[in-house]
Amino acid sequence: MAVDTHELKDQLLQQDTAFRQLVIEHHDLDERIRQLTSQAFLSTHEQLEEISLKKRKLHLKDQIEHALRRHRGDAAPAQSH
Repeated sequence: MAVDTHELKDQLLQQDTAFRQLVIEHHDLDERIRQLTSQAFLSTHEQLEEISLKKRKLHLKDQIEHALRRHRGDAAPAQSH
């Protein structure tokens, strides 16, 4: 029986410290990006920070998705083709 993504994510958040850190950092970056984008004007430094944060956030999202796929693969029965 397949575990849905939401359940798996909740399970990993409780049991996997590294996964939890990825999700927390992703959330923190999202909050900072929202702060920056809510401003009417960004300095050059803030513009560069926003770009850097978005790249880091995307990288974290990829790592989170990879962890979910890996754990989903571990939980799924082997299929032969």
